[in-house]
Amino acid sequence: MRVAFQGERGAFSESAAQRLLGDAIETVPCHTFEDTFAAVTTADVDCCVAPIENSLAGSIHRNYDLMLESGLTIAAETHLRISHSLIAPPGVALGSVRTVLSHPVALAQCTRLFKRHPLLVSTAVHDTAGAVRMVMERGRGDEAAIASHDAAGLYGAHVLEDEVEDNPRNYTRFLLLAAAATRLPLREVAQRWKTSIVFRVANKPGALFRAIGAFALHEIDLAKIESRPIEGRPWEYAFYLDIIGRSNEPIIAHAIDNLTRMAEMVKVLGSYPTRW
Repeated sequence: MRVAFQGERGAFSESAAQRLLGDAIETVPCHTFEDTFAAVTTADVDCCVAPIENSLAGSIHRNYDLMLESGLTIAAETHLRISHSLIAPPGVALGSVRTVLSHPVALAQCTRLFKRHPLLVSTAVHDTAGAVRMVMERGRGDEAAIASHDAAGLYGAHVLEDEVEDNPRNYTRFLLLAAAATRLPLREVAQRWKTSIVFRVANKPGALFRAIGAFALHEIDLAKIESRPIEGRPWEYAFYLDIIGRSNEPIIAHAIDNLTRMAEMVKVLGSYPTRW
């Protein structure tokens, strides 16, 4: 099974794919999130893994938009603890490092490292694992990267410090997405189920309150609500909901049906297992 992810070998998204589907899969690196989703829609791969939310940095907004644009279905989700390491070429000591490369979000999650070592200067690049590859290819004695511990082994680099993130409770939620008819051999056992939907309501007083009330009326647990701008309609929004439970449960199906009656658009993005 071929699984696309954004980033380079050793990225956290690749680890999430292996956690969801096992080590026997063939992972396919993609340069951008757009490339990742497109690889599934053009059938170059069977499915993809995309980060949707970080417990510290918040939502990855572009991937919300791509879910709706692509028409892919959420098949599962997993949560990965994000632990960063400071990584350099073999033989490079921490005291000689002056430049640290990584993804902007990873750099923002490691501010205490830079406070402890004020001579270090951060440089943003497109990917954490890609930062390790760049540092190794250039082989300079004053450069290091922030990435996963596994990325160091993959590129033959040396770990200077582990767990350099500011907060150990740093998790990213990853979604597994595929065409609706695709059957995937999930590795993890579900602890519970979620259903994700997106809807639009008329831009008038009380419309959103009445829409959400369709779920409150039945005491359905909403895990998350996210708003995204509607293209071409300034100051109007589509709303994404994560609902605890399966879409075919009578009470949830009834609430979604009620929402459909009052909304301009409702789309079920997936009903899927999660371990969180």
